[in-house]
Amino acid sequence: MTPKKNTMSLWRKFMSRLVETICLKDGKLLNIFYHNKRFNETRKILFDRKDFLNLKEVVKIEDKYSCGTYKVRVIYTSEIEEIEFLPYNFQQKKTLKILHCDEIEYSFKYEDRTKLDSLFKNRGECDDILIVKNGFITDSHSANVVFFDGEKWITPSTPLLKGTKRQYLIDKGIIREEELKLKDLRFFKGFYLVNAFFDLKPEFYNPITNIREYYA
Repeated sequence: MTPKKNTMSLWRKFMSRLVETICLKDGKLLNIFYHNKRFNETRKILFDRKDFLNLKEVVKIEDKYSCGTYKVRVIYTSEIEEIEFLPYNFQQKKTLKILHCDEIEYSFKYEDRTKLDSLFKNRGECDDILIVKNGFITDSHSANVVFFDGEKWITPSTPLLKGTKRQYLIDKGIIREEELKLKDLRFFKGFYLVNAFFDLKPEFYNPITNIREYYA
C-alpha cells in the first residue's frame, strides 16, 4: 500500500473531521505560522491537497472579538467546513495521573476525541492525565508536556500530537526532544503543560511530585 493510501485509510478509519485550535488574543491570532503549517500539511497528507490556505486570511475577526481571549476552532476535512469562536475559560492543570494506553492514536488533530476523553474520565482527583504509550511518555489530555531538570527543558520525542506551541519552542531552541520513560521522571524537578494557551510561564510550572502514582 502506498503512503497516500495509508494516510487516506487512516482518515477513513476515524472518519472524523479535523480541527485547528488557535488562541485569539485581543484580536490577534497567535502563533499563526505554526497553525498554518500543521493545517496545510494535514490537508496535504490526508487529502492530497497541494493548495495553501492562509488561516490569517480565512478567519474573519469581528469587532466583538477584538478584546479578550477566545478559542478559534477551524473545523475541516479537505476544505474548511466551519469556524467557531468560543470564550476561553482558563483552567489551570496542576496534578497529573499516569495512565497507560498502547492503542491510542492521535497523530492528527481529529475533532473526535472519544478515546482521549475516555482516558480523561479516569483521572480521579487529579486535574489531568499523563498518557504512557508502549512504555514512553506522550502527552496530557490536551497539551504537550515539557519537563525541567533545573537547567534544561525537555519534551518527549514520542508525543501523541506534535503541538504548534511545542514546535515553536523546539525551533527557537528553548526546549529539546528526548525519549522519556516513567523511570526518567526522577531526573526532573518540575513540568509544564504547553498548548495554544499554555506557555513556559512561571505560573504554569508544577513540581514533579504533582505527577501522582509515580510520586505517591
